[in-house]
Amino acid sequence: MRALITGGAGRLGRQLERLLNANHDVITTDIAGDVNVKVDLTDYDACRRLIQDSRPAIVLHAAAWTDVDGCARDPQQALTVNGLATAHLAALTASRGLPMLYISSNEVFDGALGRPYSEYDRPNPINPYGYSKRYGERALAQVNPRHYIVRTAWLFAHGGGNFIQAILAAAGAGKTLRVVTNEVANPTYATDLAAALADLIESERFGSYHLVNEGAVSRWQFARAILDCAGYAETPIERISRHEWRRPSLPPEQTALANVAGASIGLRLRPWQEALRAFLDAEAPS
Repeated sequence: MRALITGGAGRLGRQLERLLNANHDVITTDIAGDVNVKVDLTDYDACRRLIQDSRPAIVLHAAAWTDVDGCARDPQQALTVNGLATAHLAALTASRGLPMLYISSNEVFDGALGRPYSEYDRPNPINPYGYSKRYGERALAQVNPRHYIVRTAWLFAHGGGNFIQAILAAAGAGKTLRVVTNEVANPTYATDLAAALADLIESERFGSYHLVNEGAVSRWQFARAILDCAGYAETPIERISRHEWRRPSLPPEQTALANVAGASIGLRLRPWQEALRAFLDAEAPS
């Protein structure tokens, strides 16, 4: 089977390519980076040519603008990149009868439910990033019945630029750490997510899924676990509320996800604590 992966230069895209290469003919695309085809997915004609030329049997849409604060500063661009590009691919795959997988976010929820969100709870985004991802979900679900919508949360991957590396860099530099206590979600290891996605597309069980490492935690608790596992147990972290950490976007507070649909077909990701230790072990110098 030929699989087309968008966002192929991203960390999740690279993990998907590595996993699928063993059993599939994989084509990667992105606007830049080391990929097979460079394409701007916000251009409908470019998307149409991409699908025509690559002739995939499935499209895995991992491309996104994930800079939450950037999306808050430019909501229209967020909607264009995360919503309109998804709508283009949804229409093109639907017209050809192709399945499509879309990576979405816990931030499509408002955080007011008081318990982890299942796949069957109603989304209600409260910031431009969440709204743009919800736009993409609706665009796909409304036109292509052969869809997988996969929500995940707090993704961390090898290659730098994530919460874990930011916390460790600050601790290593002796900086004062201030981390919010009232943002709660599921830290998720990109390696584990990619493996679950590979299994999901083999199942051909279409629908919406919450694929996250098991267990929910606050940002402060996650930071504390990172430092404790990495040898910084004596490093203090000041507890603050999200309102004390001023930023362009205001994330929802309690957006832990419950994996109900995935678990029903045997897809479970290990607890986030085990995933964190595996990540840190892999990052350690050999």
